[in-house]
Amino acid sequence: MNKKGIQFNEVVSGEFDLEPVIDTATEAPKRVLGPQPETPKLHKVLAQSGLGSRLEMEALIAQGRVLVNDQPAHVGQRIQYGDHVKVNGRPLHLRIEPPPPRIIAYHKPTGEIVSHDDPQSRPTVFRKLPRLQQGKWQSVGRLDLNTEGLLLFTNSGELANKLMHPRFGLEREYAVRVLGRLSNIEKAKLLAGVQLEDGEARFGTLEDGGGEGANCWYRVTIQEGRNREVRRMFEAVGHAVSRLIRIRYGKMLLPRGLKRGDWMELDALDTEQLVRSAGLGRVSAKTAPVRKSAVVKSTSPAGNKARSGGAAGNGFIGGESLSRQRKELKAHAARKKALPRRAKMGG
Repeated sequence: MNKKGIQFNEVVSGEFDLEPVIDTATEAPKRVLGPQPETPKLHKVLAQSGLGSRLEMEALIAQGRVLVNDQPAHVGQRIQYGDHVKVNGRPLHLRIEPPPPRIIAYHKPTGEIVSHDDPQSRPTVFRKLPRLQQGKWQSVGRLDLNTEGLLLFTNSGELANKLMHPRFGLEREYAVRVLGRLSNIEKAKLLAGVQLEDGEARFGTLEDGGGEGANCWYRVTIQEGRNREVRRMFEAVGHAVSRLIRIRYGKMLLPRGLKRGDWMELDALDTEQLVRSAGLGRVSAKTAPVRKSAVVKSTSPAGNKARSGGAAGNGFIGGESLSRQRKELKAHAARKKALPRRAKMGG
């Protein structure tokens, strides 16, 4: 199965830098997060715990005999993971699943830092992200000021840690343009391991990508994310990096059509797969649909053909989200267009 995320050969050919064409046939969704799944109602949870019927639990709540976080509950109140419930003054241990993690993919441009605060007042990636009602976005790793490409964010600290920690071995894939061609000896060193000031580092794979003149492209993979690690490794063998683009993080690809500076929320299917790849098991509930700033299509005929690339194969996520979104938007537009006709016929 062909992946639909950005591929290494598209970076080398220059197709990656072409501005996507906006598909005006469908309405672009607003850049807002989808709603969180509704949390359960208190009287329903109490009834399921065996205290009585739902009507009896509503009466109990109305009588002021139920507290949520030490405050009197009210009929129809919803509760969520982490809430403390007391009935007649006694703590009640309820099984409420935590909400599924929210994950967004961001196409980071150069010139932005991955930090909430910067003494130099440089642009930060966090100013582009949507606001969360609860919690905050945590970046899954970092990309330095001059590095672009895929950057993941989540509101789950546990998931962020699992996705970043070297012992889980999630592979990062980069397209790297360097000054000068690597010799076979230099390639061997980068694969065997070069000594940096913070320890040894090595690439999992290193492949030639061609290039023009002194600029040579390489596709590399690495299973950790130390500060400026890819750049420092090439510098250790005497080559300066002139451009660095992350096109994959674990199973997540840089989504096709996601413009620089735009974000996309992962839908339930992609979230499930990414969470599983981090060894966290199943997601407890469905997440919101994919949200994106615009629907796009490839500017090149090659965009509709099978693409080769280092990460080709099954099990990758990212690109399929956009095709699902296109279908949903077209269906929504068709329903919206049909409403006035039905109203007119009904009148």
